Amino acid sequence: MTKSFTALTSHPFKSGTDIARPTQVLPEHVTLEDPAVNVMTDLRKVSVLNVRAKTPLDKANAKMIRYGVRMLLVTDDSDKVCGVLTATDVLGDRPVRFLQQMGGTHADILVRDVMSVVREMSASLLEDVLKSKVGNVLAMLTVVGRQHALVVENNADGSQTVCGLFSATQIARQLGVQIGTTEVAKVFAAIDAKVRAK
Repeated sequence: MTKSFTALTSHPFKSGTDIARPTQVLPEHVTLEDPAVNVMTDLRKVSVLNVRAKTPLDKANAKMIRYGVRMLLVTDDSDKVCGVLTATDVLGDRPVRFLQQMGGTHADILVRDVMSVVREMSASLLEDVLKSKVGNVLAMLTVVGRQHALVVENNADGSQTVCGLFSATQIARQLGVQIGTTEVAKVFAAIDAKVRAK
């Protein structure tokens, strides 16, 4: 080295130290006319929770409970998105149907056995989201009958990257709608009733 540098001072590492995590602050209140990005969790700004497809379902459910989320992206061994696991997938009839078809016990069920597979799903393009309103997002969620939707960005090589997600529960909160249920139809009915009352 041609220059002489003074060593950076080091300090004792304190036990109980946390990890810095990115945060995105969404507007507390929105209307149906506000830009759609005001209700999109931007994965370029915040980390998303994910789980491997081969993870036991009970472990994935525990992760959702621990972090207070209702959806996990599912990745394969190459870290590519292969599906989505929601609380509805975990707590609904999918595990029961799997056991009826395959046998075994609940402890034998893996995430891949009950998740929604990417090839059966659709996503919104970020370029379309940037030109849309909250009302457009709610209409899309209603049409697909899901509480969550992914947003993808097209890459120069033709591949896609998941860069955002929408949650009906999050949107309801931002619209000022109190949601006490996880059933898709009831969430949308509550949002619709609130919006019509305005």
